[in-house]
Amino acid sequence: MATITLEGNPINTNGELPAVGSDAPDFSLTAGDLSDVSLQNYAGKKKLLNIVPSLDTGVCATSTITFNKAMADKSNSVALVISADLPFAQGRFCSAEGVENVVSLSMMHNRNFAKDYGVLISDGPLAGICARAVVVVDENNKVVYTQLVPEIVQEPDYDAALAHLD
Repeated sequence: MATITLEGNPINTNGELPAVGSDAPDFSLTAGDLSDVSLQNYAGKKKLLNIVPSLDTGVCATSTITFNKAMADKSNSVALVISADLPFAQGRFCSAEGVENVVSLSMMHNRNFAKDYGVLISDGPLAGICARAVVVVDENNKVVYTQLVPEIVQEPDYDAALAHLD
């Protein structure tokens, strides 16, 4: 269990982020066309997992837009924004904001991704959705970088995460 804060108030996650050097847990998430997506869909690419509570919040939107701009010149990498939002809402957000370099994925069918990555908020007003975190996975699905953002209303360290994609 990890403790983060929501506007200064402590809340807990169900576990810890995967350790750097470990194999990234596989996942089954829902794409915009309602298909199931796993790590295998991105085989041979570096993967930046931008894990957010909801794209319907300012900080989540900002992080997605920021990573979208940064990914424009990273051809051997993919950025995934993962949230509890429905794929339809994710699609509307990406369309409205011109997000073309980030793939949105939903936990619509289950919360196993959040549990397996240790980011499922287990108490407080946001229980049941993800804490804010970034995980970078290399071409061989090894975890090379993690950040659990300590205060959920703060942005992640973009430069530190993106440095692992170069």
